[in-house]
Amino acid sequence: MLPASVKWLLGLMLVVLTAQASAMSTEDPDPELRAALKAAVSSSDSFGDRFDAEVWLMDMSGRLLRYRNMKDENVRLDFLRLVHQEARRADLQPELVLSVIQIESAFDRFALSYVGAQGYMQVMPFWKDEIGRPEDNLMDTATNLRYGCTILRHYLDREKGNISRALARYNGSLGKIKYPEKVLMAWDKHWFVGQ
Repeated sequence: MLPASVKWLLGLMLVVLTAQASAMSTEDPDPELRAALKAAVSSSDSFGDRFDAEVWLMDMSGRLLRYRNMKDENVRLDFLRLVHQEARRADLQPELVLSVIQIESAFDRFALSYVGAQGYMQVMPFWKDEIGRPEDNLMDTATNLRYGCTILRHYLDREKGNISRALARYNGSLGKIKYPEKVLMAWDKHWFVGQ
């Protein structure tokens, strides 16, 4: 049995904590976050509805926060809107695309590999010539995502939906499992969204 003074103190703490929790739940969100999210959501035509957009953007934005190039809220939301848009356009899961980007560039827009691959999705510049668009800038986020998602979709179709083989093709390592395993592990650990 607890002494009366301890019971009284515990009761007081419960009242204070309840009041704080209540105040926190009714507090208005950061106006900048609200404005940024509103802008991202209103231009998110790749989402089924506004609610889905808001939930996905906030969830993924929180997950992206740990990357040094993704500290700015507006940058994260704009980036995520583009990822979702380009992934859906290519009939890909946006979370798979985020996993590829994590492994390819660690979300560094200006990443440049030793073989010349560029940007978030590490697209090889020869693709620009292949499609007759040598002026395209692969460091431009929208351009890089459009190329990368289209290439990945092509490889998925070519491999009849086999994600591991498509990822290996994307990486130029068909027949090896290291790269696909890294992407799939990142997807499972950091980007998977349960249904």
